[in-house]
Amino acid sequence: MIPIDPVRYPKLVIALGGNALIRPGELGTVEEQYRRISQAMAPTADLVTSGFQSVITHGNGPMVGHLLLQMECARAIVPPMPLFMCDADSEGGLGYLIQQCLVNELRRRGKERGVVTVITQVEVSADDPAFGNPDKPIGPFYPPGEAERLRTEQGWQLLEDAGRGWRRVVPSPRPLTIIEQDIISYLLQGGIIVIAAGGGGVPVVRLPDGDLRGVEAVIDKDRASAVLAREIDADLLIFLTAVEYVYLDYWQPAQRPLTTLTSAEAYKYLQDGHFPPGSMGPKIESAVDFLSQGGRRVLITQPESLAEALQGRTGTHIFAWI
Repeated sequence: MIPIDPVRYPKLVIALGGNALIRPGELGTVEEQYRRISQAMAPTADLVTSGFQSVITHGNGPMVGHLLLQMECARAIVPPMPLFMCDADSEGGLGYLIQQCLVNELRRRGKERGVVTVITQVEVSADDPAFGNPDKPIGPFYPPGEAERLRTEQGWQLLEDAGRGWRRVVPSPRPLTIIEQDIISYLLQGGIIVIAAGGGGVPVVRLPDGDLRGVEAVIDKDRASAVLAREIDADLLIFLTAVEYVYLDYWQPAQRPLTTLTSAEAYKYLQDGHFPPGSMGPKIESAVDFLSQGGRRVLITQPESLAEALQGRTGTHIFAWI
């Protein structure tokens, strides 16, 4: 396996999964998030100081859920924020934690690099079919009576979720373009490490007069990361998630890891149903899209395996061709 280095792959996007920041059984306190982010930033610091032009994206799923729950508890006192403001709030808050943890890790290595968080607007189409078919669950679970109240008073759409209660569902439109792509490219050229498109970015539509306007939706972080990687001409897209490899027949007796494959093979496995929409599916779909539009390599692994994966010794490596 060819190692990953800044000579072969000078520009990269690292997508850090939200569920890697809050693990099962954790409450999601700031202290827990800080600890998880610090753990993820240790190998990331080694990577970004090797000479790569680096953009870090991240998920925000658990954090947005917490914000929505806070607003629901305080709805009689504080007016609730629209969902796109929650997207922006979580992007800024998590960006701050990632930025601080990364700067601390760089300082421990005697490295001085600028790190900045860019609150990122991501344009979507007002005609996207997702707006007519909300299916992305967010926020807490509600009992039937409470769900009916929210449906009536707030106009929310709610669906029953696997016997655990009712959850709000919102549109998840496809990202079209990153509004701040030129700014991000400019910062990279100046040697700045950029944190962008957190939680998929803030979804916006363009009005007939050209103005941008936030919309009640969430964007899949993996898809937004692939669009950003394409638009800044990245060579490499890295998905850091909760598993070391992508697996076929995951959690089945015949489970087996995938180490090296082409985008065509990845697409076939996706079509065969190996990667569910709520799990590995968006990462594989985004990997295929990125590679089909000029990207050179995709790596999927867990943060603690990143150093070995860069040497080609672990992780799942996907190429446009081999």
